[in-house]
Parts: sequence; structure tokens; C-alpha cells
Amino acid sequence: MHYPNTVKLVEGLSQANNEAHVGRLLLDADKLSSEDAERVVRLQKEEKLRFGEAAIKLGLITEADLQQVLSHQFAYPYLSPGEGHFSPDLIAAYEPFGEQAEQFRALRSQLMLRWFSSRNKTLTIAGINAGDGASYLAANLAVAFSQLGERTLLIDADLRRPRQHVLFNLGNRPGLSELLAGRVNMSAVSRIPAFSNLSVLTAGAVPPNPAELLSRAATPVKLEDLAGNYDVILVDTSSAHDSSDAEMVAARTGAALLVLRQDHTQLAAAAEFQASLMGAGAVLIGTVLNRF
Repeated sequence: MHYPNTVKLVEGLSQANNEAHVGRLLLDADKLSSEDAERVVRLQKEEKLRFGEAAIKLGLITEADLQQVLSHQFAYPYLSPGEGHFSPDLIAAYEPFGEQAEQFRALRSQLMLRWFSSRNKTLTIAGINAGDGASYLAANLAVAFSQLGERTLLIDADLRRPRQHVLFNLGNRPGLSELLAGRVNMSAVSRIPAFSNLSVLTAGAVPPNPAELLSRAATPVKLEDLAGNYDVILVDTSSAHDSSDAEMVAARTGAALLVLRQDHTQLAAAAEFQASLMGAGAVLIGTVLNRF
């Protein structure tokens, strides 16, 4: 037996609830005042518009404002320019619908299929030379994984030229170096409020002995302790040209993703790094060409 009138009523209620939810999101985000919301509702009823459409027509919000609150409704967080005070290099956070962000998502999909689907949780992101873009890639991938709903931890293991605390505006706080030295515990990990599934462990103070800290026998235990709380752990490292840190970190995580910079990275150096990884018992799961 069919109940068409009942179905239409349920659909109508569902749409009304959805419109009310959009209104609440706009209010919670301080995009609208209560008085503004009343004006929107009046126009919405008069012209039979959706709540967001009516608010835009009145000039109270922009299309970007509406897209942002809808992103929270569908659990896909991103930021407006300047919001969060992060580096604009976080393309996945600030320009989630552009070509570069789509490339990050495509790379995320490949990594899910080729590495993280096999119960692996940790991956090293490495570059041959400083400036190849490894830190940039690691940060944007971390945002992209968190947008997927994966509990994501980004570790800055570049104890020579750390970058992640700058990209995420976290300041010079205790981080990995203090954790490895036994001066702090897991509370050094920072949650990123704008992305509920994202946490960052900064490098901390630059130590005089980064190689010794990273090679300590306790390092694998630290990673195992962290792995229990996350689905994906990405580890940013110093450049392979500067030290053997990247090889040591990759040996701990089991694999590395190598960033090559167009017209800068020498293929011979990349091949040498791959051979070093194999010697350390790690695998190179792929390379990424940075054209910038």
C-alpha cells in the first residue's frame, strides 16, 4: 500500500529541517544576526527560495559564506582566506575546490589504496633538497586526509629546518625533540580546531644532535604509542641532501613518498636515495613532481 501524501509530507519536513539547519549554521558562524535571519525567512517565504539563496539575494552573505557553512553540514571543513591565521600555502584548507587541491585528493586516494589500506599507518614524506616542497606536500596531505574523516597526525621530524609550526601558526612550542628526549609526553601533540580530525606534533626546539635523537631505540616505541590514536600519521623530514635523517625516519615508518622538484632535483640523487631506503629496510612507494 502506498501513501503518497505522507511521502510528500516527510519530504517537505526534511527540506524544512535542512533549511533551518543552514540558518543555524550561518548564525553560529556569525554570518547572520537574528534580525538578518528574520529578513531572510520573510523573503524565503515570499519568493519560495532556499534559505541560502534568500540570504545571498539580500546581500547578507556571499556564495563563499554559504559554501563554507555547507561544508560543515556535510563534514567537509575548509577555511575562508585569512581564517585560522594559517599559511596560505595550505591550499587544501583555503582553496579546496581548485586544481591543486584536487591533485592532493588524487594523491590521497593513491596512498589509501597502495599503503594505508594494508594496515599501515605511518608514512615518511621526504625531499632530496631543501625547498623541494616536502613540508608543503606533507601539510596539505594531512589536511586532505583529515577532510576525509581520517584521524590524522602530522609529525614534523625535520629537526634541522622545521616548517610545520609556521604553516599551522603553532609557534615555537615543545614538540618531537622534547618528546624523544623524554622531557614531554603526548600532550605535546596539538589539535587543530579548524579541522577536528587533524593534529600536529611540531619539531620543537632544534637540538644539537638531531641524528642521535632520531636514531634512538625508543623512537619506534613512540610511533607505536601514537599510532593507536590515529588512522594516518605523516612524518615530514629534513632533506636527504642535508643528512641521513630521512632514511632513518623512513626505516621507522616502513616507507617513504619522495618529492622531486621540477628542474631542480637530480634523478641520480633520487635513485641514490631509493637505494639507501632499500638498504634501511624501507620502500619507496612513489614520487611526486613539484612543478613550483
